Amino acid sequence: MARESRGFWPGGPRVTAIENPPPLPSAPWYESFFTGTTHAMTATPQTMVQATRRYEAWLAGHIRLVPTDLAAKHARMGGDAFSFLRATFYRWAQTYPAFCPELATAPVVLAVGDLHVENYGTWRDTEGRLIWGVNDFDEACPLPYTNDLVRLAVSAVLALAADRLALSPADACANILDGYQAGLDRGGEPFVLSERHRWLRETVTGAERDPIDYWEKLTALPTAQRVPVAERARLRAALPEPDLAFRVVHRQAGLGSLGRPRFAALAEWHGGWIARETKPLLPSAATAAGDRRIYYAEILRGAVRAPDPFLLVSNGSVLRRLSPYCSRIELRQMPRGHATEKLLRAMGRELANLHLGTPAAVGAVHRDLRRRQPKWLRQATAIMTEATLQDWRDWRKQSG
Repeated sequence: MARESRGFWPGGPRVTAIENPPPLPSAPWYESFFTGTTHAMTATPQTMVQATRRYEAWLAGHIRLVPTDLAAKHARMGGDAFSFLRATFYRWAQTYPAFCPELATAPVVLAVGDLHVENYGTWRDTEGRLIWGVNDFDEACPLPYTNDLVRLAVSAVLALAADRLALSPADACANILDGYQAGLDRGGEPFVLSERHRWLRETVTGAERDPIDYWEKLTALPTAQRVPVAERARLRAALPEPDLAFRVVHRQAGLGSLGRPRFAALAEWHGGWIARETKPLLPSAATAAGDRRIYYAEILRGAVRAPDPFLLVSNGSVLRRLSPYCSRIELRQMPRGHATEKLLRAMGRELANLHLGTPAAVGAVHRDLRRRQPKWLRQATAIMTEATLQDWRDWRKQSG
């Protein structure tokens, strides 16, 4: 059954929202609920609450969840649609192929999966240079290249609605796609914030990322009382000296992975604070049934980027350095006005840097882009924005 809506898109066409989407490709978190069939996922959950419960039940079968963090995630999902999108890639993995079936058949690359405008940050490379780019790959897996473009554009539109970015939805889509195409055409280039990209360097080193505030907040966290032995050992091994005294805190961060245990080691070293963080990884919510691989390290190896030497993936966990300039960038820290266009173009170019890590698919992606009509991203973004808003409204009503 379908329902028509005038949609979120200002001045845009009427959007048809499917109340009960058709069966979708299988995903590992459904296998314990849909069994005895060729495809594990033979039906789409009727409500957001059902989808969330089933996904979290799958998570709980693999890792120890943190109930207080999960409750905080649920509350933030109801706060605004942008936060809802960030927290619910498992739902996007269902709805995107249902609402955009033609785009879901586009050439496949090793994709970010849960890309959004707050999935970008900075780190230091081996030369100490400040690098900017996508900094979270928890949901990386093979997907149509269109998935990342549409999801990034939807996140920008929802950020516009929350008055976190200043740009029209159509211009947001155009800038993202322009940057992506330019990045593919040029063969990719890392964003080294040194002699180039001054505007971006000034943004990410501004007052909003003040080191004093950063360390005050992090060091104010209480010491974690129950830290798994393996996690403590992993954090100790990541510190610059084997006998360095440290304490471990539980950090509540992100949205997509909120609820998973996340521990950080804090230590004073040579006159200042340092920190390392570890969190568990699982297969992406969008991977096909039977695929148990974690693609985090693989997408990093293939990408066009100056790597972070402190980012390590091993034994089902990711470990990274934390510092004021080695973390994601929140929307409140981002530029407004004309600089927003430059930022979205840069986000599109950085996405190309990642998709170029699947060289066998690059030619097919080029050809697919050339054959598409000019407004394809704008139209798909309008559809998926409306679908996301409907799910968000349903969540607020059902979980309230």
